[in-house]
Amino acid sequence: MKKKIAVLPGDGIGPEVTKQAIKVLEVIAERFDHEFEYEKGLVGAVAIEETGDPLPKETLQICLEADSILFGAIGDPKYDNNPNAKVRPEQGLLRLRKELGLYANIRPVKTYESLIQRSPLKEENIKGTDMVIYRELSGGIYFGEKGRSEDGESAYDHCTYTVAEIERIAKLAFEAAQNRRKKLTLIDKANVLETSRLWRQTVQVIAQNYPDVEVEYLFVDNAAMQIILRPNQFDVILTENMFGDIISDESSVITGSIGLLPSASIGEKASLFEPIHGSYPQAAGKDIANPIAMILSVAMMLNHFGLEEEAELINTNITFMIKKGLVTQDLHSRNFISCSKVGDALGLLLDKNIEGVRFENMFEGRLPVI
Repeated sequence: MKKKIAVLPGDGIGPEVTKQAIKVLEVIAERFDHEFEYEKGLVGAVAIEETGDPLPKETLQICLEADSILFGAIGDPKYDNNPNAKVRPEQGLLRLRKELGLYANIRPVKTYESLIQRSPLKEENIKGTDMVIYRELSGGIYFGEKGRSEDGESAYDHCTYTVAEIERIAKLAFEAAQNRRKKLTLIDKANVLETSRLWRQTVQVIAQNYPDVEVEYLFVDNAAMQIILRPNQFDVILTENMFGDIISDESSVITGSIGLLPSASIGEKASLFEPIHGSYPQAAGKDIANPIAMILSVAMMLNHFGLEEEAELINTNITFMIKKGLVTQDLHSRNFISCSKVGDALGLLLDKNIEGVRFENMFEGRLPVI
């Protein structure tokens, strides 16, 4: 298979974790006889510094011509700490979502047995958690009409949804549920919001086409509580933009590190794959960032290409590495390896499929013993 991939490393640790993801892709390409062509583009703070625009036209064109997009991270304290900044890195990502028609954000959340103790939640409550959140990405209050009164004493943000917007992501979520544990939970606020009532009405109609999928409905306040109390009750979660933003970030603490969570954004013109973490500028250039979320995003991209065996091989070997303790310092403060060594070790496993490799030397900064 031949694919053209737009690579947008972005800011902070983005370039470091992206580099490890490319390492993995190169090994996969060699082992399975694929050809991946990469073209890099500027985005975020680095793009502002060089061009004055967080999403230069050249970068957008690279994305439009690609089969898929790998996105690192975005954000810089220089802009975060300046409330008067007219141009911000995050504007680049929002524009990219709009230009590419990215309407569905998909975030899997899974616990690893060997890392359960890292979670702030009780083991008995989170053990076996394996869910995926489908968040509508291009509508709702974030993109509705907004403004302030002339006297500045009031403000408004309109939330608008159409049946078509709800249908297209709901169908993706139902199809995912059919291939998983056949349960879908719609999170809304239908007791108060008219848009939520439209969501519930539309999902009830679509559900008739998926009789094998159990559908439940939760108000967002109750859902937020249930995700903390017993997240392993969920399979596929479907929700609107703002609720999805909040719920998916809440869910990220379950695993014990935000550095373990990948995501995909599916669109009309392209699809984008990125870790859910931010740019973490304090760690930039120190080779300590956790690249697993970025590498798992690569696995999601391969699945999107229909390369299920390749994606599963990555997922299986990441689970193996985590079990062996080959993790960065966010997951183990004493015995850890560097960001680049995670990429090296995974690349070796994917290339050789070696059993009985001794990895102890990696904790001393050396390669494993074969």
